[in-house]
Amino acid sequence: MGTPQYDIILFGATSFVGNILTAYMMEQYPDSQGVTWAMAGRSETKLNALKDAHQAHNIPHIIADAADPQQLEAMVKQTKVIISTVGPYALYGEPLVKACVENGVDYCDLTGEVQWYKRMVDKYETTAKQKGARIVHCSGFDSIPSDLGVYFLQQQAQAKFGEPCTEVKLGVAKLKGGASGGTVASMVNIVKEAAKDSALRKELKNPYSVCPSGHGFTRRQVNVNGAIYDEDFQQWLGPFVMAAINTRVVHRSNALSGNAYGDDFAYSEAMLMGRGGKGKSRARNMGWGLGVFMVMAAIGPTRWILEKFILPKPGEGPTPEEQLKGGFEYRFVGKTQSGKKLSVKVTGDRDPGYGCTAKMLGQAAVCLANISKQDKSGGFWTPATIYQDDLIQRLIDKSGLTFEIINE
Repeated sequence: MGTPQYDIILFGATSFVGNILTAYMMEQYPDSQGVTWAMAGRSETKLNALKDAHQAHNIPHIIADAADPQQLEAMVKQTKVIISTVGPYALYGEPLVKACVENGVDYCDLTGEVQWYKRMVDKYETTAKQKGARIVHCSGFDSIPSDLGVYFLQQQAQAKFGEPCTEVKLGVAKLKGGASGGTVASMVNIVKEAAKDSALRKELKNPYSVCPSGHGFTRRQVNVNGAIYDEDFQQWLGPFVMAAINTRVVHRSNALSGNAYGDDFAYSEAMLMGRGGKGKSRARNMGWGLGVFMVMAAIGPTRWILEKFILPKPGEGPTPEEQLKGGFEYRFVGKTQSGKKLSVKVTGDRDPGYGCTAKMLGQAAVCLANISKQDKSGGFWTPATIYQDDLIQRLIDKSGLTFEIINE
C-alpha cells in the first residue's frame, strides 16, 4: 500500500457524536495543518449539510456505507487511522473492523459493547497481528478515563513506592450529562442478546472476558450491584453502569503489559452516593433502578414500551448547552502489596458521553496516527497499552481533562 492520503478519516461523521467530533476537529485542525483528515458517511446530502453547519467546505468527504464491503475497503486504503462512531457496533461495526484488519489500517472507536469487543478479538486478532492493523476499541468515555486513570495511578505508585497498586477502586464523584439514543440502543441490544443466550450471560459475568487466552488471572472481583459501604471512600457505593466494560478493559491492559499491576490485581468501579442514611438510600435506589431497567430491556413487550415512549431515539442526545454544563470526576484509591496508599483523580469539563468523548476520541486518533508501527505492532490494544503518556498529555493540553494526585 502506498502512502495514505489522510492521517484520519472520521466515519459516521453525521451521527450524533460524529457531528460533535467534526466541530472539535474543525476547532483543532481547521486547515488540516499538522493533521490531514476527511469525513465519511453514507449520505452525500447529510455530509454536505454537516459541512455547511461547521464551515468545513475545505475538508474532503467520502461516501461509504457501513454495510458495503467494497466502499469500506476503498475508504480505509486512503488513511492511516479510521475513527468509527457508527453504533450499535454489534449491529453495524464488524464490516469496518474487518476491512481495517485485512488492509493493515489502524482503527479506534467508542464502543462500550463488551460482547462485541470479545467477538472481534476472537475473530480478527491473529490477522491484525499479521497485517499490522492496530485496533483500539473503547477510545471514548468508556474506557479512556478508567484505563488511563489506572495507568496514571500505577505510574505514580511505581515512581513513589517502587511497586504497583495491586488493588484499585474507582469512585465516580461527579457525573453530569445526558444519554444519547445511540448509547441507549447499544445497552438495550446487549440485554436483548444476553436474554436469548445463556453462554453470553455467563461470559458477561466473567471479569476477564476480553483478556488474552492463558492470562492466568483467578482473583474474584468485587461487582457493586447494590448499596455497599466503603471504608476507603467513607461513603455508600451504588452500581456504575459502565463498570461492565471499563473493568474488563483495565484487566486486559494488565494482561497486555505483562501483569504490570500484579498477578492478583483487584479492580472495581462504583458511584459514590454519599454518607449516612441518605447515601445508603440513594445507593439502594440506584441498584433498584438499574435492575428494573435491565429486566424491562430483556423482555420483548416492555422493551418495546421503553424504546417507543421512554428512551431517546438514535440520533437524539443532550443539547449543546447541556453538553457544556456537563462534566465528570473520577477518584481512584490504590493500595500496594505492602499496604501503601495512593489516590488520584481524573476530571473532564464537558458532558462525559459526548463533549468529552468527542475530544478524547479525536486526540486518540491523532495519537494513534503518530505512533510508529515499530513501537507498537498490529493487534487489539487498549488505551492504556498503546496511547499511554502521549494521550494523557494531549487530553490535558487539548481536551479539558485533568490527571492529578490527591494529597490525602
